[in-house]
Order: sequence, then C-alpha cells, then structure tokens
Amino acid sequence: MPVRPTYPGVYIEEIPSGVRTIVSVATSIAAFIGTFRKGPLNEAMQIFSMADFEREYGGLERTSEASYAVQQFFLNGGTEAWIVRVADTITGAGAVPPTNANTAEVVTENAAGDEIFRASVGRPLRGESAQDPGIWGNNLRLEVDYATSAPGRLFNLTVSEVRREGNRTLTVQTETFRNLTMEPDTPNNALEVVNQGSRLVQLDRLGLTPANLPTPFVATFRPQATGTLSGDLGANVPGLLGDIDNLEVTITLDDGAGGTFTVGPLDVQFGFDPATPPAFLNGATPGDFNAWAQALERGLREAARNPTPSGGGTFPVADQPHLAYLAGATVQIIGDGTVDNPRRLHILAGRGARPFDATATLTFGGADVANYALDAGSNVEVVGQQYVLAGGRDGAVVDANGNVTVPVALFQGVRSAKSGIYALEDVDIFNILCIPQAARLDADDMRALYTEAELYAEERRSMLIVDIALDVRRLDQMQTWLADNDGLRHQNGAVYFPRVNIPDPLNRNRPRSLAASGTIAGLWARTDVQRGVWKAPAGTDARLRNVESLVTKLTDQENGALNPLGVNCLRNFPVYSNICWGARTLQGADILASDWKYLPVRRTTLFIEESLFRGTKWVVFEPNDEPLWAQIRLNITAFMQDLFRKGAFQGTTPREAYFVKCDSETTTQTDIDNGIVNIEVGFAPLKPAEFVILRIQQIVHRPEA
Repeated sequence: MPVRPTYPGVYIEEIPSGVRTIVSVATSIAAFIGTFRKGPLNEAMQIFSMADFEREYGGLERTSEASYAVQQFFLNGGTEAWIVRVADTITGAGAVPPTNANTAEVVTENAAGDEIFRASVGRPLRGESAQDPGIWGNNLRLEVDYATSAPGRLFNLTVSEVRREGNRTLTVQTETFRNLTMEPDTPNNALEVVNQGSRLVQLDRLGLTPANLPTPFVATFRPQATGTLSGDLGANVPGLLGDIDNLEVTITLDDGAGGTFTVGPLDVQFGFDPATPPAFLNGATPGDFNAWAQALERGLREAARNPTPSGGGTFPVADQPHLAYLAGATVQIIGDGTVDNPRRLHILAGRGARPFDATATLTFGGADVANYALDAGSNVEVVGQQYVLAGGRDGAVVDANGNVTVPVALFQGVRSAKSGIYALEDVDIFNILCIPQAARLDADDMRALYTEAELYAEERRSMLIVDIALDVRRLDQMQTWLADNDGLRHQNGAVYFPRVNIPDPLNRNRPRSLAASGTIAGLWARTDVQRGVWKAPAGTDARLRNVESLVTKLTDQENGALNPLGVNCLRNFPVYSNICWGARTLQGADILASDWKYLPVRRTTLFIEESLFRGTKWVVFEPNDEPLWAQIRLNITAFMQDLFRKGAFQGTTPREAYFVKCDSETTTQTDIDNGIVNIEVGFAPLKPAEFVILRIQQIVHRPEA
C-alpha cells in the first residue's frame, strides 16, 4: 500500500517489477515400482544414489528385476529417483508353511513373565507406522540394559541390524534410546520415543498380556535386561580383589539345532598382581564398584586375545572364533544396593561392532565366584545376548520359471489408499515411470498394469517406459508382441527392443537378461543434463553403460522393420559398442502420423507444460484485465526466450521459434465474466534427424577441346 504523506519530507516506496520468474522443472526424475529386499510398503521414498538404495531397500535382490533397474538408472546417469515397494502380505498366509510376506517381530518380557512390548520391523512415515516385511528383519537384534539415570526403574534399548560374514556376525547399523520407561503419559515413554525416532523398529502392546499396564505403575514393568546378570554383589566386592584371578568363564552357544554347545572353561587373566593392583584400582573402597567392573571387563577382553583353558593347554582351532565374543565384552554395575534394587553386574559379550551370537551366554565358575555372586546357580540370571526378531518372510516373488507371482493389483494399487503406483500421489514431481517386473507378469496382467500406468503417467505429465517379456528375443516375436499390445500405444509411452545383458554381481558377474527401462531412464537423464530434454536420447553418444551385450544383435534391415512401427532399437556398432538407436513414442508408428511421434518433442512439451503450470499459479485471483495479460506475456516470453537461446526450438528468430498470446482476443468479455483467462503458447519443436540422406554424384571430366 502506498505511504500516505502526512508531513513534509521524502517518502520512499518499493514498486514490484511485475516479473515473476518461471522456473524450469526437472525432466529426468525416475519412479520405480517393484518388489525389493526391504523398505516400507506402498510409500514413495526419495533416493539420490545407489548407496541410498542399498541402505533403504537392501540393494540388489536376485528375485527383484526392479532392483537391477535402479542400479542401471544410476550407472547410466540418473541422479534422483523415487522408489515404491510392493509385497504380497496376504496370499499364502494360511498355508503350511506360510508363503506370504511377513514382518519380523519379537515380544520382550520381564523377569516375572509379563509381556512388556512387541518390537516389529517398521519406521514412521506419513504420520503412521510403515511396515517393512521381509526375511531381512530376522537380522535385527534388541539389547536392554539398566545403566540409566535411574537404574531401578528406567532402561536403555539398543536396536542393531547385523549381517553374517562366514562365522562372524557383524553389526551394520545401530540405534540407541536411553532412559526409557513404560509408564504412560511420562517423558521418555518407550513407545513414543522409539516410534518417533527409530528407522528400524516400531513398538506396540496390541494383544499382549497383561492387556493393561499396572495401576499404580510399578518400576519393574520393563523388559528384562539381556546378557548375564549377577546376584547381589553386597558391599565388599572391592575388598576381594585378591581372588579376582580365580575366575573361570564358559561360553554357551546355540548350536542351531535346538541344542547348545560350550567353549571353556576359560581362565580369566587380569594382567596384574592382585596384591598390587594397578592405579585405577588403588585406594578402592567398598563403594568403588565401577573400578572392580572395569577390571573384570579388561580381564574378559584380555581372555579373548590370549585364551587359556582352566586345565592348561590351548583351545582347539574350532573354538577360537567363539572366544571373539569376549573381545567386545562390556561390564556394568546396575542397581543402587537397596532391597528392591540390589547392586548387580550386567555383562554383555560382543556388544557393538564386534562379532557376537544372539544366543551366546556367559556362565561363570571357579573356586571364588561365590564371592562375586557369579555362580551358575540360582544367584545368576543367564539370558541371550539379544532379543532376536523372527518370523520375517519375503513371500513368494517369482515362480520356477522366473515369472512374477505378486498379484498385479498390488502394482496397480488403489488411489484412495495411495498404494501401488498411486503411492506416487505424495510425490511432487516425477518424469519417468518404470515398472520392470511388469514384463514378467502374465500377458493379460501386464497389459492391464501398463494401461493404467500410461493413464496415470499422462495425468502426471510424465513418460512410461514399457518393458518387453523375457521370451521376446527375435524380430518376429517383437512384431507379434506389438500386434498383441496395440492397445498400449500412447504418446506418453515408449518401448525398446531387445532386452539387455548386464553382469550380475550376485551371480559372479555372469550375464543376466534385464528389461531395458532402468538403463534407458538413466540414459534420458544423462542426455538431459548434457544436451537438454529437446535432444533425442539416441545416437552414437547414447552409450548403454554396464551393458555387456544385447539379447539380440539386430541388422540394419531388422532395425528398418521395427522403426516404422514405433519400436526403439538398441544396437551394437563397432567402436561405439551398445547404443540406443531410436527415439520414438508408442504413437510413433509412421501410419499414425501423430504429432507426438518423437520422444524429444513429447518430453519437451511435457516439460513446458509443467513449468508453465507451476509458474503461472500467481495469476489466480488477480484482476483479469490488460495489466494482468501484459504481465503474463512478459513472464512467459522471458521463459520461452531462455529456452530459445539454449537451442530448444527451431527457427533463427524468436518470432519463428515461439509465440505467446494473451489479450482481448484470447480472453473475451464472457471469459472475464466467468473468471477465465486464456493463454496461448506455441513453439516450433526440434525433431531428430532420423534419416540422413547423402546425394553423391560422379563428375565426368571432359578435356577441353
């Protein structure tokens, strides 16, 4: 509002320029729908690299064609993608054994047998818990300890994902939540803290016993600590340091067949003369329990490096790896020494990044262990090193012939539920839609899925790359495929032939036949960055990275039979290697004579449409008259002129390249009365030079007479 002058002086007003910059939208953000090793179901997640994909979705999976397509996308130049995971969590749930995808979980208990909480694989997304089924969840572990600010009532929870490397189990990632309580409506409530902060598990108490929390709440209603818990230490442990070298440890392990086996007993050597303890123990008083625990921890770790059986000699080689569980042992003092909360030792073997076995326990023996309340009798509680999540299943993904068995409805999804392809409703923009596993569905299911995907791609102003089936290998098979799928011809779709062979790192880099969509999506992205969306993503510079060979090596004549039908051929040329040699949409068959014959024309149009759609929203509710029309012409012309300078259009002058019209001719009084402003934008698109014709003439030399 202009400043109203009320006194003599100088007044300054800032006047808007009227120019509202129209920003060019992205052109090569890919979206992949498929089954993956892990990840939230029916949730679109943004990733920017293969490392992101490995972290969030588990990387390559042999039963997931989509996982290889994502890898190809990034290898060929892609930089941004959205991933939607689907899985069949219903079919086969009642079978014996069940074959549906299922989420791993575990129920924790306290010493009295009360069920405290259920931990299941999942993460907080879209304001609710997103389930994450799969066998990978069986690699999650929970650890509970009481080394808190209030050891008598609070607990710490550590969540770890592990992986096996030979006979070692190593930690991949860890989350730790401290000073938790199960008391409701209290700060640091375990369910609230973990469910908001964990990317690995979600907690609940649905269907557990007791159904209701104790009233009034009792401090002992918390999960039992994992590891080995000693009996009451009493008050005189530091005074018994002279007996510390007589401790024996036996490691008990699950044998994987319902039984156990043991390693030990092992003499724990503390590396100092008990009569003259080291400085950190000097001056120990009856209250100096932490110093004593520190000595025990050092002794256990030293035993892992220099193991000696209590009877002398050395351990068999087969037992040596199991002694490594002591290498990361931790010893803590819990409790405050009261009757209700006695002071005890809490011992965990192999915690953190060290190798461990979830069921490993430490059993203490020896002449003097009774002095430390570590005997193997009633004074000691020996439980597993972790709570182990179990029951995770991937579900049936492919049959014996490699065909996808996931119901097509899961890929199609439901718009109201934002599932399947409609999980992309939460995505602001994507430009390339890929469903690699659609090609391995039944032919009718494949057509139904791609038909719905094409309509959705058109709605979102994006392109769909259609993949061909594994058995379409020859020219005649591709022609038959086209005839059977004429209903898929659409200006927002494109198909490529043949499939590609890539080295499979999960099969010693042997060739694997792969649908081309991921590779081509990456090629489109690379071309957009290097040349612009108006450049056809084809030609001798359109090399297919990480493509070992093509399933079929086409000749020029075979290429010539498919190109007029709107099929983009992948070719192998000497020196140039494997390249893309076509840039037509599925409406690109010559007989159709479509305006959208060429990919760069269609994609450039979608790019301009989306950019103007977003860049002209400021027009809504503005006064609909000549000043507004002038501003519209100014802003859109500036955008189009920038594209003209970049070489996006035909023509040597702006007048030849594009026009922007918004005036009383496009917007009549009737339109104004109805609140409508009409804007006309036209441009002369660049079309690729598919056919280069060289005319060569022989000049006959005639000598002068």
